[in-house]
Amino acid sequence: MGGSGRLLHAPQMPLPTASSPIAPAAPAAGMAAPRPANLRDLYWSFTLLALQGFGGVLAVVQRELVEKKRWLSNEEFIEDWAVAQIMPGPNVVNLSIMLGERYFGWRGAVVGVCGMLSFPMLLVITLTIVYSQYADHPAMAGALRGMGAVAAGLVAGMGLKLGATLSRHPLGRWLSYALALAAFAAMALLRLPLFWLLLAVGGAGCVLTWRKLAP
Repeated sequence: MGGSGRLLHAPQMPLPTASSPIAPAAPAAGMAAPRPANLRDLYWSFTLLALQGFGGVLAVVQRELVEKKRWLSNEEFIEDWAVAQIMPGPNVVNLSIMLGERYFGWRGAVVGVCGMLSFPMLLVITLTIVYSQYADHPAMAGALRGMGAVAAGLVAGMGLKLGATLSRHPLGRWLSYALALAAFAAMALLRLPLFWLLLAVGGAGCVLTWRKLAP
């Protein structure tokens, strides 16, 4: 209270109205994107990812790297996954090499591969020994068929989730959807080998995008 007997009030901020909603705070400019803290973090992240990847590896990889850890955006994930698919070897192992090398050089590439393969290899060897003892049991056959259906559902759901990013593709939404439909038809209906599918549909997508970006 001042000497004149009046209360001193701090300036008040205007209240939000329907025409001026409060938007969520944006990240500070220059803030570094999330990344693995060290090689140990990279190893255990890929180990836990691999141990979850029974059947639906793509869905697990996207959820862990994009939605939970935020090491990649959806667009970056699609681009890196496309590169991993055209390289020889398992897609997710190729992706672990790419991410490990990106953050920690050749050491990160080695650690990423070890994280993807060490514990899962021991687990698969154990399961193989157990499966060889009970392979002829009807319950085992039914369980494997059920797991196959769940894996198919995971891949289909993941495809729908990633399809939302096509609206921001340089080719536009409808041409991107047409290429995706052509890839599905060539794989599911015509049963073309993956090599020819990538060469034909993937090559067409690359050429069309290059021509769109050329100007």
